[in-house]
Formats: sequence, C-alpha cells, structure tokens
Amino acid sequence: MAAIRTLIVDDMPPARRRLRRHLEQAEDFEIVGECGDGASAISSIRSLRPDLVFLDVQMPEIDGFGVIAALEPAARPAIMFVTAHDEHALRAFEVHALDYLLKPFDSERFENALQRAREQLRNRSEQSLDHRFDALLAQLRPEARWLRRVAVKTRGRTRVVSVDEIDWIGAEGNYLSLHAGSELHLIRETMNAFEQQLDPQRFVRIHRSTIVNLDRVKELTPLFNADQCVLLKDGTELTLSRSYHDRVKALLGDI
Repeated sequence: MAAIRTLIVDDMPPARRRLRRHLEQAEDFEIVGECGDGASAISSIRSLRPDLVFLDVQMPEIDGFGVIAALEPAARPAIMFVTAHDEHALRAFEVHALDYLLKPFDSERFENALQRAREQLRNRSEQSLDHRFDALLAQLRPEARWLRRVAVKTRGRTRVVSVDEIDWIGAEGNYLSLHAGSELHLIRETMNAFEQQLDPQRFVRIHRSTIVNLDRVKELTPLFNADQCVLLKDGTELTLSRSYHDRVKALLGDI
C-alpha cells in the first residue's frame, strides 16, 4: 500500500520538529514538506497534493481555519488539526466529527492520531467531509467577526463607510487613507491593527503600507527587483512587494 503523503503546518519550528520526529517512526507515512504559515500552506497543498495535513489552528495572519476556507473543495486533503487547549474549538471538532491532536501530546496520543488519520483516509467520503468542513468554519469563523463598517469624520460630521466600498488602504503617517471609488477618507489607526479587523480572504497586505481589496484587482505585471505592479479595475497602480508574494499568490492562485 502506498505511503500516506503528509504535510506538516505549524508556525513554531520546535512544534514542526516534534511532529516530524513522531512521523518518521511511522513507516506508512511519508513527509512531503513543512510550512510555517498559512499562506505557504495553501500554496503547498495546491502544488504537492498531500493525502494528509497536520494543521496548526493558531497561526498569525491566516490561521488553520483560514487555510481550509481558502482551498477549493477538490484540493482539500484529510486534515488532522493540531491545537492548544481551546474548549470552544474542541467541542466544534467533536460535533462535526473532525479529528484533532491536542498540544502538548505524548507518543501514545500521537499514535492514536495516526490511527484516526488512517481510518479517515480509508473511509473518506468527499461530500460528507466537505460538508463537515463548511459547518465547522461557519461555527468557528462567523462572518460577523470581520469589520463591516467604518466610521469616518468629515467636516465635523461622522459618516459610515461600508467595508465593501473600499478599494485599497494606504498608510499616511499616523493615519490610514481609505480609497473608496472617487472618495478618500482618513482614519486615525495603525495598519497592523486595522488589518487584523479585515476578512483575510478579501483584503490582503501587498506592501508594508498598502492593503488591497482582492475583488478590485484586475492584473499583476512584473517590475524591477522581483516586485510586481497591481493594477486595479479603476486603473489605480499599486506595488506588490516581493516579501508579500507568497501570501498574495496563495489567495489568488498561481500568478
């Protein structure tokens, strides 16, 4: 029987090394790669097509649930979630019959996780698994979690701007500029803090001072020094810094 092709995803190197050590003792598992963040995990799953992924739940920027949400149903492998103690998440996994490995774990617990993974792959029903993934995401990542409206002050009045109207966001000293069609709004906020409030499947950081609404992107073209030009549908040109390539590629697919 062919070895189970396995990908390890965890943002902590010691955790990845521990998973690798345990997996190397299982003869029917083959490690095909490791990833330290959600963006590279999405890209690797699409390119490597592993049978099984040990997926850390708590990761910055794109967490384990974000990885699953970004994958097309046909590209979703079997998942063994790896999580620290979170009663809400554990109850959700159990309700939707999805497997998890609780940190910290010992050799016996890990072997039990491998046996559950073997059974999951042997008895896998694509339609049933996709339904369980979707139900889990709906429970743990409700839409209301992400910012939907922004209050901006203009000439002594407060105006409410829908996040759906925003094309891109730029840093302006201690302020952020919200570009919404022909309108420009300034809010006093840091880029990092505002980014954490936005849906990461819709808004992506392309530069240390720029966030773009992916729905507004028309095309990307190469520039010098491995940067790229991001052309929006309204003709606006922005720079995609090479340090953000992997995350953008993971969300948009192969560029």
